[in-house]
Amino acid sequence: MSKVLIVDDEPDVLLLLRVNLEAAGYETVLAADGEMALNRIAEADPDVVLLDIMMPVMDGWGVLRALADRDQAPRVVVVSAKSSDRDVVRALTSGAVDYVTKPFDPDDLVDVVRRTATSSSDELDAHRKRKIERSGGGA
Repeated sequence: MSKVLIVDDEPDVLLLLRVNLEAAGYETVLAADGEMALNRIAEADPDVVLLDIMMPVMDGWGVLRALADRDQAPRVVVVSAKSSDRDVVRALTSGAVDYVTKPFDPDDLVDVVRRTATSSSDELDAHRKRKIERSGGGA
């Protein structure tokens, strides 16, 4: 069973994602800000991280920067209300493997987690490159 760390400062989003992911068979760990997320990553060693960008204490950009310096980092899917192509490209070039904008369909997000947890690194890299190109960052 894959372990998913859900990082969001909105309690309703944490609950929604936790309920849907646990119903799909995933173990979940929660964090309400980026600093707590880095601690949870060190403690729980999640397979996938669902990461919000706009949070107190340390935002998602700070988490991506911190993870970029690690030899072993979990696969990160950014889940954010920030929907500009610039933000998508920034996240994907900063180490995220996928980007989902809020509001999202919970079933679709479970599918993204499943794909992220089970795909090879090469498959994820190819998906990331396609998404960057679609967002105008592949020039």
